[in-house]
Amino acid sequence: MPRRLLPLLSSAALLAALTACSSDAPAPSASTPTADAAVDVCSATSGAASEAVAVTGELGTAPTVTFEAGIDAGTTERTTVIEGGGDEVTAGSSATVAYSIYNGGTGELIETYGYADDQPVTFAADATKLLPGLAKTIGCATVGSRIASVIPAAEAWGAEGNEQVGVAAGASLVAVIDIESVVPTRAWGEEQPAPEGLPTVTLADDGAPTVAVPSTDPPAELQVAVLKKGDGEVVPDTATVTVQYQGVQWDTGEVFDQSWGSGPTSFSLDQVVPGFSQAIAGQTVGSQVLAVIPPALAYGEASGENAHELAGKTLIFVIDILAIN
Repeated sequence: MPRRLLPLLSSAALLAALTACSSDAPAPSASTPTADAAVDVCSATSGAASEAVAVTGELGTAPTVTFEAGIDAGTTERTTVIEGGGDEVTAGSSATVAYSIYNGGTGELIETYGYADDQPVTFAADATKLLPGLAKTIGCATVGSRIASVIPAAEAWGAEGNEQVGVAAGASLVAVIDIESVVPTRAWGEEQPAPEGLPTVTLADDGAPTVAVPSTDPPAELQVAVLKKGDGEVVPDTATVTVQYQGVQWDTGEVFDQSWGSGPTSFSLDQVVPGFSQAIAGQTVGSQVLAVIPPALAYGEASGENAHELAGKTLIFVIDILAIN
């Protein structure tokens, strides 16, 4: 999957420019290892550039931010404006945040989101899923903290810039991020009776599922079973969610895609196959859902015009719903 830049931004232009998931995928695949996988997201320290960013305002409210246009740094610098005493955002984990992001070249605000009545968004402390400089802004920070960072172009949009959001080639970014919570890595809801006739799911100590497929023909219609019932918000039809998931083929029992091993991932329900979206919408955060998806609601029937490797396949997904973005 191409690297996700920002997992969610509120404006349509930014969402189109920065969200990088294919609409024909059942769910985002685990990222192919790249040089970004070696980025130490906990390595950023305070420096002259980040200390020159003046930030006022209370945690949880949109900050007032001032700095000199043209600010830059050789590598991402971050300064803790408010230090929280909560859990640490460990490397590879995800956090719900509120943020204000500025064009470091011009000093102009790109977007502020997640404060007041806005739904917080989920950022991963993982440079394969988020701009490396933003991953380094939150990596190993603690819940309740407000962090100010200066991100050079090399750890943002590089020599190409981002025309859609008005960031010129080689321009830096300035970010102010409030760390609200660490996203759990597995569903925490109350266990529900296992359904009969559907695949069975057993969980490892870390929550990773193993699916056993029954030796029967697959169901012709979408089947959804709640294995754990969460106590969180109801997922809207058009939500962007953070999940852990595993996908298994009914006919072979083989895992063809999963987030386990690379960490929770975020995507919009309009970016996945219909059966996957229908299985999540209306469920509650904290739930674990088992979905058996027939070809018509997955990749369609195999044909001369449809040669997708999963065409004609009934797919099984185990989905842990961790957050709504």
